[in-house]
Amino acid sequence: MTGLMVNICLLALLVVIVVMVMRTHRLFAVVVLSGAYSLICAVIFVNLDAVDVAFTEAAVGAGISTVLFLAAMAVLPGTEKQPPRAHTLTSNLAGLVIVVIVGGVLMLAAFDLPAVGDPNAPAQVHVAPRYLVESDEVLHIPNVVTTVLASYRGFDTLGETIVVFTAGLGVFLLLCGATRTARRRMARPEQDQGSGPYEG
Repeated sequence: MTGLMVNICLLALLVVIVVMVMRTHRLFAVVVLSGAYSLICAVIFVNLDAVDVAFTEAAVGAGISTVLFLAAMAVLPGTEKQPPRAHTLTSNLAGLVIVVIVGGVLMLAAFDLPAVGDPNAPAQVHVAPRYLVESDEVLHIPNVVTTVLASYRGFDTLGETIVVFTAGLGVFLLLCGATRTARRRMARPEQDQGSGPYEG
């Protein structure tokens, strides 16, 4: 019962963060709140005994992603550009309808899930015994989590690594391009000043 109450409080905190992200227009606040969102998700994973997923979420979601976003903000304005009000109302209404429909489908699907920790759940009786037996006898890896991530899910882990590397490389290229543009402007300041209507 205590674990359920903790999860409910954490989920409520996630909802508060999402509302704050939607209401603010300052990019720095959005980046910080996104990092906090990832940290709370990591706490939820720890509470569900998924420590490996929690570690990945904390390292990638709250760590690397936040650093990359902050680095990208060095060449971005501090506030979000406001869209036209009519477009904003239409987007908010369409987004609300989509969220309600998807949320309802997910809630209906959740009723068919087995209880948390149920030893008769399909995941416990189908693949888990094989992982426990083959981890040491076949693959000679004493840690079952390492076996799953590095062997059975090796391609998935490699794909996640490629995604993070690609995201970091993209931000690096953007920052390098912005740096080159700034250097060109410093080398030729007379071209950036332009010629206004009152300039000779």
